[in-house]
Amino acid sequence: MDNSKKDSSKNSKETIQQILSDEIERRGLRKTPERFTILEEIYQTEGHFTVDSLYNQLNEKNYHLSRATIYNTVEFLYECHLVLKHYFHKEAEYEKCFNCKVHHHLVCTKCGMVKEFTDSNIRRDVQTRHYKKFDMTHFSLVVYGLCEKCQNNHQV
Repeated sequence: MDNSKKDSSKNSKETIQQILSDEIERRGLRKTPERFTILEEIYQTEGHFTVDSLYNQLNEKNYHLSRATIYNTVEFLYECHLVLKHYFHKEAEYEKCFNCKVHHHLVCTKCGMVKEFTDSNIRRDVQTRHYKKFDMTHFSLVVYGLCEKCQNNHQV
């Protein structure tokens, strides 16, 4: 990794830690190391995660936190706009969202595959819309259907 990427990564890490710290102070909560450990693990994770998958990742690294602590912290990070929450399936899935590119999701209704995609035309069309008496902060597009693999298996 070149120095500019290292500096950018360091700045992003410091920024998200500061956002969390500020929000903890604003709400009069304790700055526990567990909250910052969970935040760091999330921002090292690529793609989507569930509370259970995050619990397993942390356990593998010998961070033994309860599922309740992880769940409550992830929900707090959602409230702080540091993670997004999706309901592609029955269980909530999350992903980091600070300084992340705008993307959308394709979800296979048979096998559960979730694939991210970007489309500058969709982004432009939605972002240039002016909704009467509504101030848009962000948007999400999820397209449901059958992936290529499930389409091929269905034809057999």
